[in-house]
Amino acid sequence: MMNQAQDLELSVSSLRKEFHIHGGGASETLTAVDGVSFEVAAGETVALVGESGSGKSTVARCVTRLVEPTSGVVRLGSVEVTSVPRRQLPRVYRDLQMVFQDPNGSLNPRMTARAAIEEPLRLHSGLSGADLEARLKQLASDVELLPQLLDRYPRQLSGGQRQRVGIARALAVDPKIIVLDEPTASLDVSTRRRILQLLATIQRSRRLGYLFISHDLEMVRHFADRVLVMYLGAIVESGSVQEVFDHPAHPYTRALLSSVAVIDPGHQKERIRLSGEIPSAIRLPRGCRLASRCPYVVGACRTTPPPLVAISPTHSAACPVLNVGPALEAPQVSTATA
Repeated sequence: MMNQAQDLELSVSSLRKEFHIHGGGASETLTAVDGVSFEVAAGETVALVGESGSGKSTVARCVTRLVEPTSGVVRLGSVEVTSVPRRQLPRVYRDLQMVFQDPNGSLNPRMTARAAIEEPLRLHSGLSGADLEARLKQLASDVELLPQLLDRYPRQLSGGQRQRVGIARALAVDPKIIVLDEPTASLDVSTRRRILQLLATIQRSRRLGYLFISHDLEMVRHFADRVLVMYLGAIVESGSVQEVFDHPAHPYTRALLSSVAVIDPGHQKERIRLSGEIPSAIRLPRGCRLASRCPYVVGACRTTPPPLVAISPTHSAACPVLNVGPALEAPQVSTATA
């Protein structure tokens, strides 16, 4: 949607994160993120989806340097975020902010909503007095937080109100990119919808780029422009929401989408079930990471790591079956009413 070079804000290239695990006198390496690359343009929402443990949140934390990546490059405009000395990261955070899944964990319980929003304003804006108060009230209005709630502590606010405070804090420094790590996962359905509508309105008015981490595929379908599908630390499919949801090309994507509930109780759809256990991130398979569970597997899948193959100018998938024969045909899989 927004892929012109002049619109590019966030660029991630070959991002990798390893964790060294010590125990029983031995040390092992867990690869949480393995060679992930993508871009987020101004005004664009790019969703990162996958099962729990796929590496989505680790990507978010590496991009924002809350966790140090093992290798790879993160750029924000002309700034190479991954090479900025840690003491200079506050300058980066003027343009790159994060909204967390659990506002309880990201808000200081000893600070009122007013103090929480004022903190980044005082640090980065140089405002004081009446100007600071005016900016604070504008931010509260932008996130639809009632003025009378500003002097309450997090424990006195609802989940949706706490998340609005978290969003206001992120907006206080006028960032270009916001990383949204499951920002509505802890909210009820109606509040979740209102928060997403709020984020969409803010994005349009400020032309923000969003990296949206989620496991809720229906939410992604309606909120994002592009989607990246992660499995065991790697991106296995990427493309526009319409391309990926309407024409999934990777077996893992097909299995994920087949598990989404259908509202119409009379509608039957094929359910693709992946058999077996997810391989260990400590001992990654030689070939395709899905090979041991995939109903479409062929010999090459077990020996050669598949690259992302272009299906169209904006749609790619890492599936060797695309290169050795015709389009994927329906395998022998179990079916169910979703």
